[in-house]
Amino acid sequence: MARVKRGVTAHQKHKKLLKLTKGYRGGRSKLVKQAKEASLHAGEYAFAGRKQKRRDMRKLWITQMGIALRNEGLSYSKFIPALKAKNILLNRKILAELAAHDLEAFKKVITKATE
Repeated sequence: MARVKRGVTAHQKHKKLLKLTKGYRGGRSKLVKQAKEASLHAGEYAFAGRKQKRRDMRKLWITQMGIALRNEGLSYSKFIPALKAKNILLNRKILAELAAHDLEAFKKVITKATE
């Protein structure tokens, strides 16, 4: 069986890894072993961060709606069940967008839900 030399492949892998970790502090951007560990951790944080971003946006939408609803004399906790009872299928993102940018349309939704 012929001998296989792996130097080129290993070097390419290391270059690829170091390119990913460019900008990291200290040995994490220069040493292959530390760079690999840093890259794995970064991937975990990025994955968790994407989930966190969704939670944060939902909290923001609820806050924006809550403020607009308070100005109309209604609470968020009473508004959402009223929407469901009237079978109005608007999600929180759209409702928050209406509350922030098109108050007249949002008021119409409130009146439809609370009739």
